[in-house]
Amino acid sequence: MDILRIATAGSVDDGKSTLIGRLLYETKSITQDKIEALEAASKRKGLDFVDLSLLTDGLIAEREQGITIDVAHIYFNTARRKYIIADTPGHIEYTRNMVTGASNAQVSIILVDARLGLSEQTKRHFYIAQLLRIPEVILAVNKMDLVGYDPIVFETIVQDFHTTCQQIGFDGQNVHFIPLSSLYGENMVVKSEKMPWYSGDSLLDILESLPPQGDLYADKPARLGIQSVIRPKSEAYHDYRGYAGRISSGQFFPGDRVIALPSGQESAIDRIEKFGEPLDRARIGDSVVVTLTDDIDISRGNMLIKKEEQSPLQAKVVTAEVCWLDHQPLTVGKTYALQHGVNRQKSKVISLKSLLEMPSLIRKEDPNQLMLNEIGQVEIKLGSPIFADVYASNPRNGAFILIDEQTNSTVGVGFVEAH
Repeated sequence: MDILRIATAGSVDDGKSTLIGRLLYETKSITQDKIEALEAASKRKGLDFVDLSLLTDGLIAEREQGITIDVAHIYFNTARRKYIIADTPGHIEYTRNMVTGASNAQVSIILVDARLGLSEQTKRHFYIAQLLRIPEVILAVNKMDLVGYDPIVFETIVQDFHTTCQQIGFDGQNVHFIPLSSLYGENMVVKSEKMPWYSGDSLLDILESLPPQGDLYADKPARLGIQSVIRPKSEAYHDYRGYAGRISSGQFFPGDRVIALPSGQESAIDRIEKFGEPLDRARIGDSVVVTLTDDIDISRGNMLIKKEEQSPLQAKVVTAEVCWLDHQPLTVGKTYALQHGVNRQKSKVISLKSLLEMPSLIRKEDPNQLMLNEIGQVEIKLGSPIFADVYASNPRNGAFILIDEQTNSTVGVGFVEAH
């Protein structure tokens, strides 16, 4: 049974937690005692309905404020597949949590309050989903019950979304549009009789019909970042030299001709091992040990690639789109540790090229700084090269993080554009 990873997004009070709670409730993924506890908690709050958002707003602060702060991961399954949902915050202050929560998602459900239409935060979340190259996007127009299930309201929001797509330069994602009421379960699991004008499927039917994600990046160029060199200290293995790491994209087979970066030395794969057992291939996501037919100079932070495939950038200067996650602003001249896979290098910001202004989605050229939750194009100089692909062509090898070396905090997420 395959797993579909989903991230919810949208502005505050658009109903993300209620939507997830409704999915859990309708798919019978919660026990009877939890249902009774929800009913009791809802009565204590003076509500005449079951507050399903309490299923996911796990922190006391979340329940008191009525907002989601942390990223909660929720698991449920149907007869067709398993699901993992990252319930990400909607408040602008926690945009950074949305970035991290959605980083591994295959589907982004972006909620919109039918009364309010597209907000600044909705556009920001959609831009991040596009930046992350999340393959499937579902625009869920929620709270249709509060606008009388009016089709004109739904169509107006859909048209506004198409305009936003043109402003962003939208490319390469499948977008689904659905009107619903997560509070009352309309169009959640079965088609709603209150919206006969909607000809599409329910939300769960859309999720069930999406093709298995499988190895999304199996056809991308093969990349093995070297985490460690294994040299057993025993007489039986005195000639053994293995290179351990995780396949970030593509796949390797015994016999493949490979090149070690940055040295450019060539060899061939002699053996691929996992827990000491031989494999006939290593695929994306596998953590393996590779032995080569030649003794060549390889160390931690280096990379193995296939000889016949396109090489990554070997860049000491990179241009990247950066989502800033820290309260201290990003300014020209600041230095950070740049972590790309297992390769960590000292880096310095040499220019801020542009800032994406919300909600206009217009680029401001040559900004002075990037503030918390802002997104901009940044040029970075490195102490030694990294071996990255352009994110748009190979996302699994095109992202990095920036780390404040004083606090060891992750302060930015970057997506390589060029060098």
